[in-house]
Amino acid sequence: MTVALMWEARAVAGRGEELLAWAREQVQELPVRPLRRETFRAPQDRVLVITWWDAAYDAELPELPEPDRELVSRAVHRWRFESLGA
Repeated sequence: MTVALMWEARAVAGRGEELLAWAREQVQELPVRPLRRETFRAPQDRVLVITWWDAAYDAELPELPEPDRELVSRAVHRWRFESLGA
């Protein structure tokens, strides 16, 4: 089974590039490499990271941590999805 973990955060206004760099660094430091990973950005200084894993839906998987409170304007949003194929 393939599981996708989504992590989305909104930076404090004007700090989107800093949040993006922080998220990219955190993905590199995961203790296990995902099958695939992709990073996105959107208006309002939002950053989205999706990682794909060969694991059961409820498996314990490494996730990106919470950034420092000074960097984000709200709590991180997280979702977990099961792939249903193409």
